[in-house]
Amino acid sequence: MTRDDRTPAGLAGVTPGTAFTITFDGRQLDAWPGQSIAAVLWSAGILAWRTTRAGGRPRGAFCGIGQCHDCLANVNGKPNRRACLVTARPGDTVTTQEGNGHATFDA
Repeated sequence: MTRDDRTPAGLAGVTPGTAFTITFDGRQLDAWPGQSIAAVLWSAGILAWRTTRAGGRPRGAFCGIGQCHDCLANVNGKPNRRACLVTARPGDTVTTQEGNGHATFDA
C-alpha cells in the first residue's frame, strides 16, 4: 500500500466521480460526488459556517452525525440545514448562517 492509497477512497478501492463546484459565501469550492457539505467545507479549510444566537460565536461540525446541530448552514436559500448530513450537489449555494437562520425571527 502506498501513501496515496491511505485515503478513504484508496482504502475502499474506489475512484471518485467527476469533481464539481459549489459556492460558499461567494467562494467557489471543489466537491466530489457523495461528499457532505461539511466535508467540502473542511476540505477547503473552512471550519466554521454558523454563528450562535447568543454572542455570535463561530460553529461548524462537531459530532458529524447530525445530532448536535452545530453545523447548521443556509443551503440554496434554506436555513437550518445540517451540513454534515446534506450531500453536496453541483451548483449548490451555501452561506454562513447567523443566529437561528431566520432574518425576521424576533426572539
